[in-house]
This record gives sequence, C-alpha cells and structure tokens, in this order.
Amino acid sequence: MYATAISTVLGLCVGKLAQANSTQSRWRVRSGPSKAELAFGMATVPMVWDFAETNPFGGSVGDWRQVVRTASRAFEWIDFEAPPAEVINSDARHSDDVAQAVAVFTDPPYFKQIGYAALSDFFYPWLRRALYRVHEDLFETLLAPKDGELIAEPARHAGVETAATAYFVRGFRDVFARLGECQREDIPIVVVYAYRQQESTVDGRVSSGWDALLEALIDSGWLVTGTWPVDCAGSTRERSQESNALTSYVALACRTRPSSAGITDRRALLGELRQHLPAQIHELKMANIAPVDLAQAAIGPGMAIFSRHAKVLEADGTSMAVRAALGLINQALDEILAEQEGDFDPDTRFAVTWFEQRGVDEGPFGEADVLARAKNTSVDGLERAGVLVSRAGKVRLLRRDELSDAWDPATDARLTVWEVAQHLIKRLEEHGEAAAADLLRRVGGLGETARELAYRLYTTCERKGWAQEALAYNALVIAWPEIARRVAGTPEAEAQQALEV
Repeated sequence: MYATAISTVLGLCVGKLAQANSTQSRWRVRSGPSKAELAFGMATVPMVWDFAETNPFGGSVGDWRQVVRTASRAFEWIDFEAPPAEVINSDARHSDDVAQAVAVFTDPPYFKQIGYAALSDFFYPWLRRALYRVHEDLFETLLAPKDGELIAEPARHAGVETAATAYFVRGFRDVFARLGECQREDIPIVVVYAYRQQESTVDGRVSSGWDALLEALIDSGWLVTGTWPVDCAGSTRERSQESNALTSYVALACRTRPSSAGITDRRALLGELRQHLPAQIHELKMANIAPVDLAQAAIGPGMAIFSRHAKVLEADGTSMAVRAALGLINQALDEILAEQEGDFDPDTRFAVTWFEQRGVDEGPFGEADVLARAKNTSVDGLERAGVLVSRAGKVRLLRRDELSDAWDPATDARLTVWEVAQHLIKRLEEHGEAAAADLLRRVGGLGETARELAYRLYTTCERKGWAQEALAYNALVIAWPEIARRVAGTPEAEAQQALEV
C-alpha cells in the first residue's frame, strides 16, 4: 500500500512535468528575470510559433525536484488520523454510487468552454506510461475516455449545434434531479460557477451554458438560498493579463424548493429585486468583490429571489425563462448603481454623465453647459475644480496623465469624489499601494465614496467596451483592502483609534 502511494505521487509528477517540457511552453519576458511559462495558461492547446526548452534538472521552471517538492506540500494539509476517503469514478446522472451522497459540492462544466477529456490527452499518455502497472483499472484505454462527458461539443453530435446543446441541458437536469433524490435535507448542495457567456439555440430559444445550468437547477426543484464570491483566480495567469477576466468564482448554496412555493408575475418579481437586491449588492461590495465580478456575483442573490417561486409568469401567461430573469437582474443592478449618484457631489455627477456620453473625448461647450446646469454646477466651476478643460468651444474631462503629481486634497478648495478616484488610480498605477494609501488617509471619508464611484465607472466602461479604462477602476477596488490596511497602520490612524476608544 505504501509503495502504491509513493508510486502514484511520483507518477502524477511525471504528468505535471509534461506541462513544462513540451513545445507548448513559452518564454515570458517581464520586468525582472524572464522565465519559461507552463503550458495551459488557458484551457486550450494553441499554436505556439516559438517555444522555450526547459531543463528537468536545471533548478528552474520544469525542474523535476521542484515538481516533486510542490506536490509534497499537499501532505502538510492531510489529517492522517482521519478516516480514509473513497474516490469513485462514475457518471452522476446514472450511477447508484451517488445515492450514498451526504453533501454535494460541485464545479460543473460550462457548456463547451473547455473540452476536459480532450485536454486530458496532453497528460494521459505520460500518466499511463508511469502508472499503468499501479492502476490498471484507470488506464485501460490508450487515450482519456470521452464517452458520457457532459459538455456541449457539436463534434460528438454529427456537428449539430442544437443537438449538442440539448444533450448538455438534458444532462444537467438529470444530474440535479438525481442529486435531489439523495441529498440530505439539512445540508445544502453547493454549486460553484464562473460566468462565461456562450450562446446557442435550442428549442427555438437563445440559450447559454449558464442559462442551462440555472434552468436545470430550478427545473429540478432546487432553490438558491445563498451566494458568496470566492477569490481564487490568480492575476498572473495568462487569461488575466491585460483583460477583464473574472477574478473570483461564486458559490451557490441550494436546497430543495418547498412544495408551498407560489406563483408570481414579472412585475412582482422586478419589485422584489428592487426591494431586496440593494442590500445584497452592498454586502458584496463590503466583501470587496471586484467590479469585473459584480454583475456575475449579483446573479446569485437575484436568482435566489427568482427561484423561491414555483413559477414566474410573463404578461402572456407563459413561464419566464432564466434568460429573461437574468435580464431583470442586470436591469435592477444598473438601477442600484445609478441610484448611488445621490452620494456624489454635483461636479462628480456631471463627470459621470459626461463620461458615459463622451468618455475623455471632446464635446461641444453648449452640450456641456446644458448638462452642468442640470447637475447644479457650471463648466467654469468644473474647470476650476480640476475635473475638465474647456477651450475653443470644446470641453473634455482631464485625463489621468494630465493630473498634477503635487495635488493636495487639503488645499483643494473644491474637492470632488471624481478627483479623489482619479488621483487614487494615478497614485496606484504610478507609485503603488503605499502612495495610494497616503492619499486615501488625507481624503478621509471621500475615499469610500470614490471606491463606490469606481464600481459605477467600471460598469460604464464595460458597457462601452473600454477595456483598458475598465482595468483601472477594477484594479483600484482589488487593491483596496491592502491600501486600507496600510492606512490603518499609520501613526495617525492609530492615534485616531485611541481617541475613539
């Protein structure tokens, strides 16, 4: 038994070694020492025109000893006095083994985003060579088994997209219905998801993998009772580089829907969303959910409201589809973010609206003047406040690279939330978290309002397709806990805390 365990771990290390010692390994040039990058920065096998050749005994990326050391670290977290685990390889749709389940925690496949079995063939031949004699039952086939894999892959359905989608939706319903038969009533199932939109058409309706998952979950009698974001996506992964990739997943806690659940309609559902969703969104923000993840995270509490009803009726009497419910949740989220303008000063409210209309591009003075009057401010005052520049009949917002490095909020006679947010981002980008913390300490309570503004502006950038600008607002929120920690650690903050005590 001991020899089997040691052989298994070493065999898995052989498979891991293939990730570095292949033509999929790239050379990553970065500030500081450059290095080889492992294969599978994303869940694809792309064409790599130039690859890095690593040395399995070179003491760097792809080194055999490092791979073994990394694998061995997992043993530090094992409770050797706990009862042994039993691992079963079976289909959750049909296997009798599922009937033994007590609690279910699953990160299900997402439509056709990842061909898990096909990608496994990258490692499988090496694992088979290393472990066939140890685990013959797991390596009977020459390549990874692909029958029964629950993804919407058209190639496995004669190239017919609708057939692949129908197979995926039907499979999810079977899985969740099966789980409903075996799950203990006092323990919820937990479904982890990361929102990735991949649209297809089935039964005459446009659907996505996420729609399919929720539709199957709800149709199988499950009720979403709680959600929470999980920060688990590293910023150094290839998918996160210079993109608005998700930085967290969301865990859905689900229980069986009570038989007493009633029926409601679209108008009543929208009213419930407007009533209950603001508090949930506030909690998500207090947990520092990144702006890039906010719309995804809001789906959880929104679907909790939707799924508490046995059925939601449209105006024509038909049942509301999950896709329509997602649209209402997004609508309610937009309204919640828009309502936050009441916390902003008039100059900031002007800047937000102008930014939505023009970004940092120029616009006619007359148009800016009308908007300024509507927001109870003036173009002249906005220019003196350091929000915009006006010349030759044209008006535009100041870019961050035009902001003064010597700006001091203590001497600013017309301090605005817009300025605070832009200067915080500038300090963070150019000088790091310490400089941003120093500024946050000096702006006081306006800092938290600037953080709220970053959420609003990120949503605008995402809707307009301004990816680079969106990254700036997302980065500010992500860095906020560390910035706030540095502020709390200053002598000034400690003195203030002592006075409060």
